[in-house]
Amino acid sequence: MKKYLLILALIMIANRTFSQTENKMRSTIEKIMHEQEAAWNKGDIDGFMLSYWNNDSLKFIGKNGIQYGWKNTLDNYKKSYPDKATMGELVFSIISVEQLSENSCYVIGKWNLKREKGDIGGYYTLLWKRINDKWVIVTDHTS
Repeated sequence: MKKYLLILALIMIANRTFSQTENKMRSTIEKIMHEQEAAWNKGDIDGFMLSYWNNDSLKFIGKNGIQYGWKNTLDNYKKSYPDKATMGELVFSIISVEQLSENSCYVIGKWNLKREKGDIGGYYTLLWKRINDKWVIVTDHTS
């Protein structure tokens, strides 16, 4: 009986530790995404891109298929949103955050741009990884 109680206690401790780690990860991701919104809403695409992995292996999947690389993603954003009026005001709504490991999670949510020329929006799935102790988006699938 003592053996089973010990196992149960260890499981409860591990679960609590995982839950605390997951809560910290979620709050960090939410903070970064709020910083992204703020940069976008100031017309600062370069600031918006700080949350993306600055690497040629970054993947962005959109209506035109998959695109690789941080620089390509930056250039595509600047081409698609050449001015503040086109950028509008961005609002992210996080639907779920699921921790995959200590250093990775994925986020599902909605995005919306309020613009004078017409609002647009859709959904996103983001794969986040902690690289060099910094959380970054390594894959973005936005529709």
